[in-house]
Amino acid sequence: MSSPTLSWYDVPEDIKAILLCAANAWENTAQSDQYILEALAKAEVNLDVLVTAYRYFFYKSNAWMALQIAQKVIDRVRELEKLPELWSDLKPILLDRREDPSIRLYLNAYGASGLVWAKLGELEKAKEITSRIKEIDGKEFGSATTVFDVLTQPPEEDD
Repeated sequence: MSSPTLSWYDVPEDIKAILLCAANAWENTAQSDQYILEALAKAEVNLDVLVTAYRYFFYKSNAWMALQIAQKVIDRVRELEKLPELWSDLKPILLDRREDPSIRLYLNAYGASGLVWAKLGELEKAKEITSRIKEIDGKEFGSATTVFDVLTQPPEEDD
């Protein structure tokens, strides 16, 4: 019997149960981290679990784990969609297919990595990523456009 609260979530029931345990243990970071890591170990490359994990680690302020898992999402979508690695080859594909769900997922994860790089103080890397996202989707796309604008805004002068 599938879980009514997560019926849309495309993961096996045992992994759903582990993720629900992580949510229920949210206040105990060590315990909830263990549940997330257990789900990742069992799910391997399931995109739903990977996205859940990078969001979890982002909100738990574990930037390095969030970045590593966002990169796994990027790599997995690149593999499934046979996307090139070079930006010059990738950009036209992303522009053409930016409304495809898998490409939106790629762009979300890539944009999230830009935000995490900014949190880690790697501002040039963050600017590069967020400017690329802005090129693909000039309107507010996740937080990438906002992060880019903040990183590139000239400092205000004191009066």
